[in-house]
Amino acid sequence: METINTAISEIQESLTSETKSSAGDKHETSRAMLQIEREKIGNQFAETQKLKHTLSKIKITKASNAVTLGSIVYTTQNNYFVSISIGELKINDLTFYAVSLNTPIGKLLLSKRIGDEIVFRNEKFEVTDII
Repeated sequence: METINTAISEIQESLTSETKSSAGDKHETSRAMLQIEREKIGNQFAETQKLKHTLSKIKITKASNAVTLGSIVYTTQNNYFVSISIGELKINDLTFYAVSLNTPIGKLLLSKRIGDEIVFRNEKFEVTDII
């Protein structure tokens, strides 16, 4: 978030400090490109805030018998951390996939209990443990 804020500040500074040159079209094109970049970075910032909000909802001290936001799910196929979609996480010799509840696998895992079976991408696997 700090990196995004810095980029927004730099673009804003560029927009304010840019003076109109004798090449008017070049000036307008440059300003338009900076505006587009500012909008793009603003969207990235909004998405980052959403992810931060989702992470703040995770209660690591809350135990559950069923998969919920914040669960670590062991299966016969892969291991998952139900949180935000950030891909593969390696902890010591174990691999986990951080997935959002909005992803296809996250939707399938939601509310599952130990022993429940899931079919994903034509592969059947079982939930073996939930932390």
